[in-house]
Amino acid sequence: VQLQASGGGLVQAGDSRRLSCAASRRTGRTFDNYVMAWFRQAPGKERDFVAGISWTGSTTVYDDSVKGRFTISRDDAKNTVYLQMNRLKPEDTAVYYCAARPGVGVRRYLEEFESWGQGTQVTVSS
Repeated sequence: VQLQASGGGLVQAGDSRRLSCAASRRTGRTFDNYVMAWFRQAPGKERDFVAGISWTGSTTVYDDSVKGRFTISRDDAKNTVYLQMNRLKPEDTAVYYCAARPGVGVRRYLEEFESWGQGTQVTVSS
C-alpha cells in the first residue's frame, strides 16, 4: 500500500492539529486489512512510535508521551487514518510518519511495518 501523509505545519503550544494519511493499495488487499500507526522523528533522534490502531479500529495504543492528548482513528471508506493532536507541546516537534502492515492487532515497532508515508513536519513553537 502507498501512503501519503499531510496536515503538518507550524503551530503554537496548546494548539490542535489533525494529520491525515491516505492509502492507495497496490495489491489485492483492501485498506481494512491493514494495521496502521503513526511514528515521529525529531532532529537527531530515532523514529519513535506515537500511536497505533488495529484493523477494525477497535483497539488503539499510545505512547505515554501523547496519551490523553492524541487520538488515532481510521475511516476505511476513505482509506485514511488520522492523528488528532491536542494540547501540543514544543517537544512534539518532529516529522510525523504513518505506517501500515497487513494484519489484525496493533503493532508498535518500526521493523514490523512494511509501508511508510513520506512524513509531514509538525513544528510547535513555545
